[in-house]
Parts: sequence; C-alpha cells; structure tokens
Amino acid sequence: MSTRPLVILPAPQLRLASAPIARVDDGTRKLAEDMLETMYAAPGIGLAAVQVGEMTRLITIDVSHDEAAKEPRVFVNPEILWKSEDLSVYEEGCLSIPDYYEEVERPARIRVRYTNLAGEPEELEADGLLATCLQHEIDHLDGVLFIDHISKLKRDRVTKKFVKAAKEKARI
Repeated sequence: MSTRPLVILPAPQLRLASAPIARVDDGTRKLAEDMLETMYAAPGIGLAAVQVGEMTRLITIDVSHDEAAKEPRVFVNPEILWKSEDLSVYEEGCLSIPDYYEEVERPARIRVRYTNLAGEPEELEADGLLATCLQHEIDHLDGVLFIDHISKLKRDRVTKKFVKAAKEKARI
C-alpha cells in the first residue's frame, strides 16, 4: 500500500465523470488499498478515485471515528437507487478542497447498489453520516463537488481562492 497525492481544486478532472469498472481485479484492489491509506493519512472519512487522479468509479469510506476499530468500506461502481424525502444537514469538507467546510443539505437516507472487492453485487441502505458520505463521494464520480450544493456566492468565493492559490503555486 502507498499513499497517493491528492488532486486539489481547481484541477479540471474533478469536474469530469468517472468511467465504470468493467471487472474487479488485482489492480482495482490495489487502488482501493492505496485509496484507504491515502484517506486515513489525510485524514478523511471518504475518498473517490478521481481525487487521486484515477478516473474510475471507486470510492472508499470509513465513518467509524475510532482508530482502534476501523471499518473501511469499498464501493465499486456505486449507484444510488433511492433517496428519502427527509433531509439532513451535515457540515461537509473535502480532501480536494482542504480546510473549507460548509453545511450541506442532502437526503437523510439512501439505498445504494455497488460491487464489492470480490466482484459480487451488493445493496446497502444507509442513513446519518454514512448516507451523507456516500452521496458526497458518489457526486465526485459524476464531477460534482460539495460546493455545488451551497450558494453561488460561497461557491464562487472558495473557487476563486483555490484558483489564486494554484496560480501562486505554479509561479514557484
């Protein structure tokens, strides 16, 4: 396992849709291992493959909040089948938009279909933080960022900040 560099806003690939994984193989499992290591090192609770430069439909999540009892989850080709009408609000952040947090309203419960690392189809009904994290990471696979769920004024402000930082970094 190894950590991978994170893709940071305003990188254009963050706005692109990721390709489905045709079949789960050793390369998929190695990417998932690297993503989990990168996610834990960051530290974060979720990571999409696009955030480490891989344009493939793979996400990793661990919302356990317990270093001693980690609960890593890997979702290949996840898709949301159902969303509740009930909404919940969580303060979200993103490893690709470091040190920026904002409250986002999303469906409180969802049902997701995905493939596990053994190549088997599964479904999961989630609520709370897991439902929010799944929606956040699946959005990444479609080129959507959590800042797309906030006001245009706030989104423009944070985007401008990261564009400026990228230009300054490029000059160095």
